[in-house]
Amino acid sequence: MRYQGGVTPTLQTGAHALLAAKPSCVSEPGTLCEFVYRVTKQGWLASSADWLIAKPLQILFIAVGAFVIRFLAHRVINRFITTTSESKVPNVLRPLRDRAAEHLDVGPLTSERRRQRAATIGSVLRSIASAVIGVIAFMLMLGEVGINLAPLIASAGIVGVAVGFGAQNLVKDFLSGMFMILEDQYGVGDVIDVGEATGTVEAVGLRTTRLRDDVGVVWYVRNGEILRVGNKSQGWSRAIIDVPVAYTADLRRAREVLKEVADEVWHDPEYADLIIEEPAVTGVETMSREGVALRLMVKTKPEQQAPVARELRGRIKERFDSERIDLPYPPGTMLIAGGTPTPAPPLEVPPSEK
Repeated sequence: MRYQGGVTPTLQTGAHALLAAKPSCVSEPGTLCEFVYRVTKQGWLASSADWLIAKPLQILFIAVGAFVIRFLAHRVINRFITTTSESKVPNVLRPLRDRAAEHLDVGPLTSERRRQRAATIGSVLRSIASAVIGVIAFMLMLGEVGINLAPLIASAGIVGVAVGFGAQNLVKDFLSGMFMILEDQYGVGDVIDVGEATGTVEAVGLRTTRLRDDVGVVWYVRNGEILRVGNKSQGWSRAIIDVPVAYTADLRRAREVLKEVADEVWHDPEYADLIIEEPAVTGVETMSREGVALRLMVKTKPEQQAPVARELRGRIKERFDSERIDLPYPPGTMLIAGGTPTPAPPLEVPPSEK
């Protein structure tokens, strides 16, 4: 005789008894198995409580803990980076900072350089913190599931070595960029020479550096390919002017005029803030068939040597003209007394030498 549903009362009773059978773990008081069986009276649920309830809760706890730790780590890093980029100092030290700012070139480019450097370091620190916390949390989750981590770690090491060989250029660029940023070799606004490209730094990244040269061309230089860097914007610059004079000129008077002109520019309000030290005339630098070259050296703020040198050359030319200090004439020029320089007549070659 068959009953509705296709299952006999005997089979139904057997299945119910199997599900309600008391597992052995119930005999251990205080365990999750005993608690679930006492609440539900279901043996299969009590015996599977560890996989259905305990393991998911432990994995969830690990995930939440990792998220909270990552959030706190990022918060600490962001606060540190913000403090560094904004240069927050105690009220007691602010007068010293303001006094130092009068003698240092602290402008918008310097602030942007410091801000971008701090932002880049903060990005790296956040990425490292997220990667370390994520890997540790993932390994703890696998351990809760019961997976043996030793083969997994060994496999990960082999894969890491393979990826490192395949992406060695990327790793090289990354490490070079890290050291360039940490050592502050250059920053936004600096004029640098990296070999084939010379220009103003517009952005500094972990993989590439972006430059813009004098004609407006943008260069993207991989950090790993930079073998040497010439920074023209750190500390100070120097304007070096070699002034040629004729052999017939009074060198002593020419040196005095150079020093007078340089001192005038030094004390000029328009250029006083650009010149750091007193200009110096070092004396005769070279002697050639054209004339004698006197060297003038002026120490300036970074990247300010060009406008100072242009102003000096213009004033030197005017003073030399007024002082009648002769400049060297091109070879083949004949100076007539009381007149102007005229080209010398060509030499006549005797017929016997033709």
